[in-house]
Amino acid sequence: MRLEFLSAGAAHALVEAVAAGADVEVAGAFGPVGAMLERFRAGERCDIVILTRAQIGALAAEGRVVAAAVADLGAVATAIAAREGDSPPDVANGDALREALLAATTIHFPDPSVATAGIHFDRVIERLGIRKAISARVRTAASGSAAMRALAQSPEGSIGCTQATEILATPGVRLVAPLPRGFDLETVYTAAVSAKAAYAGESAAFVTRLAGDSSRHARARAGFR
Repeated sequence: MRLEFLSAGAAHALVEAVAAGADVEVAGAFGPVGAMLERFRAGERCDIVILTRAQIGALAAEGRVVAAAVADLGAVATAIAAREGDSPPDVANGDALREALLAATTIHFPDPSVATAGIHFDRVIERLGIRKAISARVRTAASGSAAMRALAQSPEGSIGCTQATEILATPGVRLVAPLPRGFDLETVYTAAVSAKAAYAGESAAFVTRLAGDSSRHARARAGFR
C-alpha cells in the first residue's frame, strides 16, 4: 500500500519507522509546516496530512480533513543541537544560551518564514539582543532536516536549533537540550486523513497506528512526548 503524505518534517522519521512495520510505502512531501499547509490548501493531493494541532483543527472545521480520523502524535520540543563529537554547549538558561550563540562558529536553523522552529528561534535571537552580533554566522535552510545536515558538515564549534525529532533523525549531530525555560517551545503535531484521500480507510488505519499504543515506543524514540 502506497500512501501520500503532506507532513511536517518533524514527523518524517516516525512515519517511516511505523510504515516499515505496517507494509506501507511512504510517498509525498515532508517539510516546514507553513509550506506543507500552503500546498494542502492549494489542492495538492494526499492521503494523510500531519501539521500542528491548531492547523489540523482549522482544517477539520473547514471540512478539509476527516474529523473522525484525527489523532495527536505528541509534543516535540524545539531544541539545541551540536555536531557529533563536539563538546555540548551549556544552554541551561537564557544567559548561557546567549553566550553559547555568541561563541558558536556558525548557527544553523530552519527558514523563519515557514518553519515552526525557525520562527520561534528567530524570536529567541531577537529577545537575547544578539542579532547583529551573530548575523554573519547565521545559516538558515529550507527545513529543519536540511539545517541539521548542514550543521553536520559545518566547522567545529557550530550549533543549531530545530525540532528535537529532526535532530535525532540526522546522522552527525546530537541533541543537546530543549531551549531553556522562558525561551522554550513544545509543538503538538497531529495527523489527519484528507477529505480527498484516495485510500480513506487505509489512511485512517495508519493514523490510528501512528498515534496508538503499538507505536508508543517509536514515538518516544523519535522525540515525541
